[in-house]
Amino acid sequence: MAHPKSRVGKARKNKRRTHHKAAMPQLTVCKTTGETHMMHRAYWHEGNMYYKGQLVIEGAPAEVEE
Repeated sequence: MAHPKSRVGKARKNKRRTHHKAAMPQLTVCKTTGETHMMHRAYWHEGNMYYKGQLVIEGAPAEVEE
C-alpha cells in the first residue's frame, strides 16, 4: 500500500485549492426568441425547445376553451 513520503500541511493544501471555485455561467440572448439562456444548452421558450436558435422539440398546442 502506498504511503506519502511527507504530510501535506493545511496551508499548502488550502493554497493549492484557492483556484477551485465555480465559474459564472456564460449567458447569451437568442437572436430568434430573445430569450436569455446558458450557452451550449438547449432551453424551453413558450412550450418549445430551442438549441442554437433552431426549434428542436415543438410543444403541444395550447387548448383554447370557449
